[in-house]
Amino acid sequence: MFWLIAIILSYLSFALASLGDKIVLSGPSKPKSYTFFVGILSLFSVFIIPFVEFGFPSGIGLAFIVLEAIVYVAGLYAMFYALENFDVSKVMPTIGATQPVIIAILSVFFWGYQKLEGNEILAFIILLTGSVLISIDKNPKITKKSLEISLIASFLFSLDFIYSKFVFTEMSFWQGFIWMRIFSFIFVLIFLFDKGFRKEMEEENSGFNKKTGIVFIVAQIFGGLANILQSWAIFLVPVSYLAIMNSMKGIQYVFLFVLVVLISSFLPKVLKEEINNKIIIQKIVSILLIGLGLAILVL
Repeated sequence: MFWLIAIILSYLSFALASLGDKIVLSGPSKPKSYTFFVGILSLFSVFIIPFVEFGFPSGIGLAFIVLEAIVYVAGLYAMFYALENFDVSKVMPTIGATQPVIIAILSVFFWGYQKLEGNEILAFIILLTGSVLISIDKNPKITKKSLEISLIASFLFSLDFIYSKFVFTEMSFWQGFIWMRIFSFIFVLIFLFDKGFRKEMEEENSGFNKKTGIVFIVAQIFGGLANILQSWAIFLVPVSYLAIMNSMKGIQYVFLFVLVVLISSFLPKVLKEEINNKIIIQKIVSILLIGLGLAILVL
């Protein structure tokens, strides 16, 4: 179960990246800008090439690489679009609740039924419940429109998991990972043909000073590390555990909650978050559920 260590470290890195974004960024997300930045930074994966075994993918491997890159970029755009237009408390719990279920269904569709033991199914349910509960910031009122776009993002990210697994069954980890990130970079370049987007990018760049720029870069480094670790976990994990692994996303929110509490307490000028007794109780219950799910899975 070495994949378990990889995915936990991945969620820690995602939490650190989210914390950096939380400190630097304010206001509604700009879907094209955010997607473009993530895609552009994907190209840094090519610097790994001199240190690993690398080559051109086969025909079927290349097909899955292209498919993965398309759904990855489209999923990012759909999620950021949802976050721009709707409350995070409506979007993230919906994605968190539906993505493991969609992955489970797609796994059966592509690979057939994967038998799980009773304790594994129980762990999946408990982890999913804890992950959804900890991602809710307030009482969300789900609208039809927010549900639709959140489900689209969830479906695209689920396909990303599936296609990534197909890529890793066709080639080595580093070869597959680097090629997927290269094609992600290629596809986000399409945004440059949009004149309105180019103007938006100029406004975004003017809002960064040296201090926020450094925090942003550090956050993106952690985001890149998180993507590598998550991809490695997908590479290692059996097909039957793909949905279970995704249901563990609440671990990211556990790390983020702890980091936010610490910074709010000791460095309130950097980040100040309102934390009341109701929120603390909700988070503690969520953490206990996630811990119980992990214990059932491991023991």
